[in-house]
Amino acid sequence: MPSFIDHAAATPDRPVAIFPSSGITLTRGELDAAANRAAHAFRSLGLKRGDCVALSITNRPEFLSAMLAAQRSGLFYVLLSTKLSVEDAAYILADSGARAAIFANGSFAAEDMAALRAIHDTILGIDLGEGIPDWHALTARMPDTLPDDCSPGAVMLYSSGTTGRPKGIRKELPDGPMGISDPANTGLVRGYGVDHEAVFYCPCPLYHAAPHRFLTAALSAGAVVVIPERFDAGEALGQLARYGCTHSLWVPTMFHRLLRLPPAERAAHDLSRHRHAVHGAAPCPVHVKRAMIEWWGPIIDEYYSGSEGIGSASINSIDWLNHPGSVGRPSGCTVHILDAEGNDLPPGETGDIYFESAARFAYWNDDEKTRRATNDRGWRTFGDVGHVDADGFLYLTDRRHFTIISGGVNIYPQEIEAMFLEHDEVRDAAVIGIPHEDLGQVAVAVIQPVEGVADTDRLREALLQYARLRLGPVKAPKRIELADSLPRHDTGKLYKSELLARFID
Repeated sequence: MPSFIDHAAATPDRPVAIFPSSGITLTRGELDAAANRAAHAFRSLGLKRGDCVALSITNRPEFLSAMLAAQRSGLFYVLLSTKLSVEDAAYILADSGARAAIFANGSFAAEDMAALRAIHDTILGIDLGEGIPDWHALTARMPDTLPDDCSPGAVMLYSSGTTGRPKGIRKELPDGPMGISDPANTGLVRGYGVDHEAVFYCPCPLYHAAPHRFLTAALSAGAVVVIPERFDAGEALGQLARYGCTHSLWVPTMFHRLLRLPPAERAAHDLSRHRHAVHGAAPCPVHVKRAMIEWWGPIIDEYYSGSEGIGSASINSIDWLNHPGSVGRPSGCTVHILDAEGNDLPPGETGDIYFESAARFAYWNDDEKTRRATNDRGWRTFGDVGHVDADGFLYLTDRRHFTIISGGVNIYPQEIEAMFLEHDEVRDAAVIGIPHEDLGQVAVAVIQPVEGVADTDRLREALLQYARLRLGPVKAPKRIELADSLPRHDTGKLYKSELLARFID
């Protein structure tokens, strides 16, 4: 498959990246030239093959050029989430060995930037103001031709850090000349039919693993990418229609908010060109996904994987309707469901999910974390709990460390959260386990009501009754707390450690 460099050389005047929020449209030639200037800039900073650069850039053109520059400079590049604490950002900069970092305006607060600059020698800024070396000024002085010493680079991913310190995953740099397509990207392109006529819509932050992978695959395939600065449900529908988007990437919380739009607004846009809406990152409640398929038709595709790359699964709409709630059949790996003693469980039984595959994997600078993710047979786990059915379809129950054990009974928060999201007065929901003298733990639900709910005592009692009716007295939360918002990662994952700190008595 041709690379983006090949596409840019063949048709430099063709549009490749559209940023609706700013109104900027880049041609292939413009983006390629910007990437070349950025690659020369990396060399001017003393970065050589095998070095690492950190990128904390929001959904703006500079993300694409810096990413492509690292890919053609033989560099490892770390994508820093803007939701990180300054402590976690500092940890990643140190742990990865990043020799340089680029921060864009809006990625971190001014006081956090000052703290990071105090511990890192080479930080450049995009629209950060005086006192910080300007990335634009540096790249503007550089040639726009491809550097002579090009070689393939690779992304270095870190987990979101929803619990504990982020975990790094660094794989070996690719061998061979520039322009060789990543096999994983090739598979992604073929699986979803992304080609040079595709228009890929990505309202997700590009610094996350899945958007980054899909973006890279789309550019390699010659597709046009449409990248809003942030997600807005109403604007997303208009942008899908306006740009004739054929493919898109979502997380389940976005679906939930799209479905909350008024019926007239949902019906106002022509989405006839839209043929693949892919989602992942977090489990999608069954009622939400069913409603999306009813609305958009059988174009909803789901994938399940992790930054570690040890296993994956995918499912299309038709298979999902026959296996509601499944994340699909595994591909390129064998799934094992194990009990607490490491024994294989039969179909339908819930246990820890392990993957048997040829994938090479280790957490960066942390042999202990790698050991905990690997069993005595060499199988690896993301830390998820679930089961397979008789047809080999995989279902996720929850994360292992989120499981609540109350009176010896396993309670899975994900099930309860999905149930609450069906309630008309609930905008968002999270369930946490808090210590209990007799039962060990009890479940507490933290609810963000929809706008306009005033009688909070009535809502608490109504939700408790609703849960008892749907789940029974054992699984139902013992208490309801209300919150203006929930601490969510951009992927939809909850920062449950924050909730625990907030609500534990």
